[in-house]
Amino acid sequence: MPGMVVFGRRWRIASDDLVFPGAFELFIRAVWWIVTLVLYTNHKGQFDCQGGAYLHNYLVVLLVLLAVIILTLCAVVYISAQGTIMNPGPRRSMPALVYLRALLYFPELVWACLGAVWVSDSSTGCKPAEVGAVIGAVVSSWIILLSMVVGVLVVFDPLGSQRPGAPPDAPLGVRDLESSESSQLFYTAHTVASRAWESRLRLLCCCLPQDDNHRAAFSSIAQLVSGFFLDTDLVPSDIAAGLALLHQEQDKMEQCRDPDEVLSHSPSSPIREDLEVELENATHFMQFAAAAYGWPLYVYSNPLTGLCKLSGDCCRSRQAEYDLVGGDNLGCHFTSILQSTGLQYRDFIHISFHNQIYEIPFFVALDHKREAVLVAVRGTLSLKDVLTDLSAECENLSVEGVSGTCYAHKGISQAAHYIYKRLVNDGILSQAFNIAPEYKLVITGHSLGAGAASLLAVLLRSTHPTLQCYAFSPPGGLMSKALADYSKQFVISVVLGKDLVPRLSIPNMEDLKRRLLKMVSNCCKPKYKILMHGCWYELFGGTPDDFPTELENRREEVLNQPLLGEESLLVHRSNTYQSLSSDDSPSHPTHLPLYLPGRILHITEDGPTRRHCFSQVRYRAEWSSETSFRNVLISPRMIADHMPDVVLRALRTLTREQPFALCPSSMSNSHLNVI
Repeated sequence: MPGMVVFGRRWRIASDDLVFPGAFELFIRAVWWIVTLVLYTNHKGQFDCQGGAYLHNYLVVLLVLLAVIILTLCAVVYISAQGTIMNPGPRRSMPALVYLRALLYFPELVWACLGAVWVSDSSTGCKPAEVGAVIGAVVSSWIILLSMVVGVLVVFDPLGSQRPGAPPDAPLGVRDLESSESSQLFYTAHTVASRAWESRLRLLCCCLPQDDNHRAAFSSIAQLVSGFFLDTDLVPSDIAAGLALLHQEQDKMEQCRDPDEVLSHSPSSPIREDLEVELENATHFMQFAAAAYGWPLYVYSNPLTGLCKLSGDCCRSRQAEYDLVGGDNLGCHFTSILQSTGLQYRDFIHISFHNQIYEIPFFVALDHKREAVLVAVRGTLSLKDVLTDLSAECENLSVEGVSGTCYAHKGISQAAHYIYKRLVNDGILSQAFNIAPEYKLVITGHSLGAGAASLLAVLLRSTHPTLQCYAFSPPGGLMSKALADYSKQFVISVVLGKDLVPRLSIPNMEDLKRRLLKMVSNCCKPKYKILMHGCWYELFGGTPDDFPTELENRREEVLNQPLLGEESLLVHRSNTYQSLSSDDSPSHPTHLPLYLPGRILHITEDGPTRRHCFSQVRYRAEWSSETSFRNVLISPRMIADHMPDVVLRALRTLTREQPFALCPSSMSNSHLNVI
């Protein structure tokens, strides 16, 4: 439902979003009215002190004012609960009720001010009980008023008055302007939105240096975010309702799957023995990828003993060791890496925790157990890393010997080039191979570090033909198809469960947006019921409701009301809205497709997805394909499955339970991910 238009602007709240806040305020007001009535009844006739008449009148008028507000709130809650997300007709009187409710704030504010004055000036000689009752009423008034101010700031949309659109009563000919004029309006709105998002990013990152890299990143991210949300007018509650519906829809599809269905892999799929070997290698190298996060992850993973183990070494001067390592900004990080990997300080060639946008920490060490020169790249741990993640434009990546178009995620590509220059130009790799010339090169990382490690492996492949890369939970929108196919020779990507990040790419997000729009457009239940059932389902499970697909066959002639406001110019030109019309085909892609790197080792939970809190989780592993990650899967674990400690724990569980955990490579569950 488009944002509600009141006071001449659009807000980040729809007319059906007032059920829960209205009910909450109604409960508070009702309790407050009852308490005030009891106090007034008990102390009636006892305001015989100086100024007692003022206090008496204050309570009387407050009771009347609260009664009017309670009646108004009842109407607001009732009207807001009517209709559906895409059928606002029964709620057409909601703006008038909002105006009435806002109007009642003025006498309430005036009365709260008068009450504060009277209590301070006219309560001399009054009994403490009577004065306390009035003070409680005055304080409650101010708390409610300040809470409402905070609520208004939360739902305020700075772009609300700048979204172009014809007035609701404009004739049809005015609404259907020529394509050129509509395009101009769309461009203007996009420009304004980009500037607003860039200002927000600058405010959020005000502590960062405003150099050329940061300014370029802010502009790139603002263009991406504003363009993604511009052609729809979903308020946050619409997105929450759509996610709840989509999660239930995906769970229903999974439950309806034939358990005996088997999908065959290509003849080039690795055999079971290769899967076992790669699981062992992945478990070993994942501890280095996790160690690259330094002391924050170590303390998080060892909450009881982490601080004790690090405290003895963090403050001790180890300049000699640091000189041998040749790193920078070590602090407690070095000690945590030693604790996590089991290596000695002399095994490290270089450790860098230098962190800027497009420049991420890494370390180089000698792994004698696997006879490897190991490069471990850190994942996202700072605001600068987040900016690197969000710089998602495509950048050309010239790679010798690769046929086809080569491009990659700009921010991660820049980070990979930074590490490449440090390793090659600063002679770090040369130093390592001078010490251990017979060792092979292995690169690893998690999340952002996995993406940078994969692209770094692509850059180093020509000079180190035996290198291997283990990328844990890499971002889905990473590299072009040609690079992804090329990387299958030396990159292993490990993905756990329904992890969001490996499914996170601009085309996948566009597909998710389209599916969310279709879910909220087709559902004929009120939003508050969708959200209540969705919360219950997420917390306690149960059977997915049937209403997500009640109207899934609704065609274009039924979807006659646009999503971006009932009379908006933009929506009729929107690919997102037009894609809802008649089939499930995605809208025309506006971004180049990007893929996961290398071969994909997918780890999933074996058995029911909802277990008792203390039951042991069992996993299974299988080779998968990139088609399994073309859709975002909604799940309570979509974030938890991305955490490095969870990935490491799952890998260790698999290697301990190897006879029971491995699945034949032909048993892919890629078909589960398509709805």
